[in-house]
Amino acid sequence: MPKVALVVDDSMLIRYSICRFLSDRGFTVETAANGHEALDVVARIQPDLVITDLQMPKMGGCELISALKCQPKTASVPIIIVAAKTSDFSKSEKRADFTICKDIDVDAQLGEALRTLFRESSHSQSAGN
Repeated sequence: MPKVALVVDDSMLIRYSICRFLSDRGFTVETAANGHEALDVVARIQPDLVITDLQMPKMGGCELISALKCQPKTASVPIIIVAAKTSDFSKSEKRADFTICKDIDVDAQLGEALRTLFRESSHSQSAGN
């Protein structure tokens, strides 16, 4: 069964780019333009991964991460922050599993994050079996 990713960004171009990257790697992808929309999506699906921008209208990434970490259903879901500036990371990076800067090769950074996150989860799952 394919892993489900939720991509949250107010930029349609960034959402499209990340969705394409994930789809090419076998993920089923859901999207949202802000944190409020993301919480609506999470109410109907169980994501295996959340990738979020920090600066968004209505509800930003920091608030979204806090809301996800407070819900038992999503508290342990890996989170990747994709932000425009590295100075934005300090706000939430302690609650995220990875941080990616939009100014640097996003595909390379995202690929490394996925390899690390899902290699670790497959090792822990196989160790538990």
